Amino acid sequence: MPEFRKELGDFNSVKCFKAAIVGLEEALGEKATAIALTSAGRARGKKLAEELGLSGASIPLEDAAQKLGQALGKEGTRLCIIDKIVAQDDVIKVYTTETVCSAGEAPNSERKCTFTMGAVWGALEQVTHKRLRGVHTESVLRGGTHDVFEFTPL
Repeated sequence: MPEFRKELGDFNSVKCFKAAIVGLEEALGEKATAIALTSAGRARGKKLAEELGLSGASIPLEDAAQKLGQALGKEGTRLCIIDKIVAQDDVIKVYTTETVCSAGEAPNSERKCTFTMGAVWGALEQVTHKRLRGVHTESVLRGGTHDVFEFTPL
């Protein structure tokens, strides 16, 4: 993929991204912003899965976790670290840390990982070939070891 900017490269700061989120919340409200960011994340995740060759193939979740983790983590866009993806019955749980959404938030903040969860969500829909429902169930901001996203088939 080509670099978007000649001098500055492909990355910007978490502070600027967070300022955009707060600005959107002030202009649109928290709920509308969360819907918009989750939707944008899902679109990004679907496109990423296609770019990684995950959307047409049936691959184990462990392999998807490795590829998505590399693309979204330290070697990639640095959106988050994906520690693992596990399936338990009909529930797929994704364990993440250092999410852009939780970055810089005060302890006990009610902030949800909207864009980050959306990106993982969209990618998983491509990998599983299923429409999913996503929920942010555990947060590092509220005592969890991970930001955990749970996905169930619709």
